[in-house]
Amino acid sequence: MPVTLADVDYVADLAHLRFSDDERARLVEQLNDILRYVEQLNELDTTHVEPTSHVLNLKNVFRDDTIESSLPHEVALANAPATSRGHFRVPKVL
Repeated sequence: MPVTLADVDYVADLAHLRFSDDERARLVEQLNDILRYVEQLNELDTTHVEPTSHVLNLKNVFRDDTIESSLPHEVALANAPATSRGHFRVPKVL
């Protein structure tokens, strides 16, 4: 389904954009060119291609969980603007 001037006007209105008549015509042409290019993908035979979520065969590239010591209280609270009895002090939110 090709893009029309009405489609460009509709999307431009949603985005609060204003285009001249020349720009609108150029956008219709460019968007249709893009759709024709993408349509070429339908010509590919993908019957034996397994669906993937990633192009590389990566699994769990995270580091191993290791137990490490945490920051001492004094270091964690050192840059806090306000503290009270070993805790961060924050304004009340009701």
